[in-house]
Amino acid sequence: MELRGKKLGLLISCKQGEANFTHGIRTAEAALEAGVDVYLYCVDDAVPGVGDERLQALKGRGLKLYGCAYGAHKRHFPLSDAATFAGLTIVSDIIASTDRFLAFN
Repeated sequence: MELRGKKLGLLISCKQGEANFTHGIRTAEAALEAGVDVYLYCVDDAVPGVGDERLQALKGRGLKLYGCAYGAHKRHFPLSDAATFAGLTIVSDIIASTDRFLAFN
């Protein structure tokens, strides 16, 4: 099946260093390599992980990376250009506009 041009939405809510955080990153990496447009939203415990060097490298390869602005505020995590910080309406938009959506909790 041709994946090039398809859209994948990913949500990660677990802490950086947990297995599912890494699974989410590896899924994003594989999808990008296959020519898929990838949208990844970090929420809850994953918000501080937006600065993870692996995510930043994928961002340089075309990953659209988002962080939950409310989650950052609640965790006293400073907003930066590591990700686009936005509300949960972005998650709704990602779900509605992608061909597949996966969550890593």
